[in-house]
Amino acid sequence: MKELILSEQMVKELEDIYEKLQQEYEKVAGELNFSCSGCPDNCCDSYFLHHTYAEWAHLWLGFRQLDPKRQQTLIARAQSYLEQCERDLANGQRPQVMCPLNEEGLCALYQHRLLVCRTHGVPATMIRPDGQTLRFPGCFRCQEIVDTRSKQEQPPHVERTQLLRKLVLLENEFLENKRHLMPKVKISIAEMLVKGPPAVPLSHCEKK
Repeated sequence: MKELILSEQMVKELEDIYEKLQQEYEKVAGELNFSCSGCPDNCCDSYFLHHTYAEWAHLWLGFRQLDPKRQQTLIARAQSYLEQCERDLANGQRPQVMCPLNEEGLCALYQHRLLVCRTHGVPATMIRPDGQTLRFPGCFRCQEIVDTRSKQEQPPHVERTQLLRKLVLLENEFLENKRHLMPKVKISIAEMLVKGPPAVPLSHCEKK
């Protein structure tokens, strides 16, 4: 197996995407007067799945900065998370389990959190490659704020399309334009921790 490692330039490109996303998020949150402060819920127990090798590798950049004992604690917590999710899914339920990186309400790898974690909360839209527009209403608290506004007024939202396209281009570059040869990523943060950093068989690296 060959580990997939982000170059310094790729790290910068990914973090630029995150920064622009943060700016858009804060702009929309400000216009809605929305804040997570004092919320009785915690979005970190939402069942999010992630889809890029690049973000997986970036998460591991942060994970490796932790001391070994803390790494072991988080991986053990991730294994428990996966066991609970497996039970819930087997019972036909959508899992609602606290993310293994959540420590007393704070993310242990906040600077390396993934795109889905960064976008959840405020309304958002994106245009799929087939032209269909997907709309995300935001969390329950944000939806309550939007419901108080005039029905004639289009609520502000984060338009994710351009940033997601940049992420796709980065993913292609990261996989040396062989994305079509790689197994698709559709895993949780817990799986990313338990599986280890992203890697592919050497045979995949040799194919053109």
